[in-house]
Amino acid sequence: MQSREHQTALRALLQPAVIPVLTIDDAQTALPLARALMAGGLTSLEITLRTDAALSAISIVSEALASNIAVGVGTVRSPEQAEAAIRAGARFVVSPGMTPSLIQAAQNWPVPFLPGAATASEAMALADMGYATQKFFPAEASGGVAALKALAAPLSDIKFCPTGGVDAGNAGEYLLLSNVVCVGGSWVAPKVLVENGDWASIEALARDASGLAN
Repeated sequence: MQSREHQTALRALLQPAVIPVLTIDDAQTALPLARALMAGGLTSLEITLRTDAALSAISIVSEALASNIAVGVGTVRSPEQAEAAIRAGARFVVSPGMTPSLIQAAQNWPVPFLPGAATASEAMALADMGYATQKFFPAEASGGVAALKALAAPLSDIKFCPTGGVDAGNAGEYLLLSNVVCVGGSWVAPKVLVENGDWASIEALARDASGLAN
């Protein structure tokens, strides 16, 4: 079971309307990228475990900006991955789904866990285990806004952070839903802007995203 304290902490960490989902190829870009996102008003971010630089990036940002930004770890598929990221400074853990091993291990983590669900059955199973806030993934491929609208009435106690296919064009529509607390997306940090070090443009994208309200 996820503790009430972790549920409360998770909701606080997910306060920004948009959680940037970042795949970082060069750890040296992590700090200026995080600063640009923070300057634009986004104070929580998710660094995915899709590259070899991910753990270093989590460590760098966490050490430098611990009092200003909450760094989470995403694409977590095993307890070992989560625990390595927590040691590096991750303040919350995100998975594209759920497995028995992750659920069991999460009970001992000092940080909250945001597991993924794509169906009503998965969402209900997670809710039974105390996970009242869940990642809805892959959002667009799983029915998008229409699917979440359909889930809102029968699963009114469950809140979601849809991720996967969410962008500047549809984020606002998701955020209007009563069962959506935030959205996750990569559009605020396009790869070409990161590679070019165009932090001003990323800050502007972050500012636009932070203006989206639930």
